[in-house]
Amino acid sequence: MIGDSFAYAKEGVMGNTGRWFKLIIATLLLELPLMGYIMKILRGEKPAPEVENWGSLFIDGIKLLIVYIIWLIPVIIVYGIMMIAMGAAFMSGGEEAGAMAGLAIAGIFGLILFVLYIIIALLLPIAIVRFARTGNFGEALNFSAIRAHIGKIGWISYIIALILGGIVVAIPIVIIEVILMIIVGVLTAALSYIGIILGFLIFGIVILIIAPVIAVFYSRYITLIFDSVS
Repeated sequence: MIGDSFAYAKEGVMGNTGRWFKLIIATLLLELPLMGYIMKILRGEKPAPEVENWGSLFIDGIKLLIVYIIWLIPVIIVYGIMMIAMGAAFMSGGEEAGAMAGLAIAGIFGLILFVLYIIIALLLPIAIVRFARTGNFGEALNFSAIRAHIGKIGWISYIIALILGGIVVAIPIVIIEVILMIIVGVLTAALSYIGIILGFLIFGIVILIIAPVIAVFYSRYITLIFDSVS
């Protein structure tokens, strides 16, 4: 699946400069058209589809963004409750007691948020493929169907596949970021504030260039995981 996804991104993006440029533009436009393009990949289109019908890409991108927001609602609620509880603890207790209580509350809610993030990271990939293929928001929240599909893949196999995909994506990103931070440091030492601005400008441009490649690769990878069972 990793080899297929790399070949898909290589042929569809890196091997097509016109499409790559359009995807960079799509990323600049708040990433909404890029998310709409990802929807086409999640539907199983092969080879990589053309970047066209921008209106549809925007609409599909907004729909996918809504799905992400819906899935993040529990995180937002828990985070909001945590902030309120911490504020109440600081206000009601003394300076030292309030600080200790606030830290305890942060620890408890931090653990809850961590568990929520793990659950979302496991279920969301299948949810967005289901949504892309049905266009139904309800299917993006059909937890029993999502769990059943993962069960067909096999939970262990599925988790390993997600971890491997994450590693493959993370390695080039980390390498590029380290190189870019070195460049930023050198420019800063040589040109002071102008170097900082120039360095982070280069950083932003490089990230913008590689973002479509990573998005296409990982979207194809998720699609193959989904389609690994009928």
